[in-house]
Amino acid sequence: MQIVEKYLAAWNERDTGARRAAVEAAFDPAAAYKDPLMQGAGHEGLEAMIGAAQGLFPGHRFELSGAPASHNDMLRFSWTLGAPGADPVARGTDIAVLAADGRLASVTGFLD
Repeated sequence: MQIVEKYLAAWNERDTGARRAAVEAAFDPAAAYKDPLMQGAGHEGLEAMIGAAQGLFPGHRFELSGAPASHNDMLRFSWTLGAPGADPVARGTDIAVLAADGRLASVTGFLD
């Protein structure tokens, strides 16, 4: 699914300006994200949250794990976080609600 690729691109973008553009491409302006460790809302809040997460895991990237599943306006996909060429340091599954324009309206993350 293209929206999952946009979502992961936002999480992997290190340049602040490019990350903001990636967040805007993936998320509705009123979107919210929440997982057990962090949360953010709106483009500015989401971009800052992602930047903070990147600071905790320098050199690591999010990768899609398996195939996304969707129905109606719901989307589920799993991911891994790791340094290139190394075993993942984290795995998780995200549940998202899609906005009318196909961007993400909300994302709830679960850490495996």
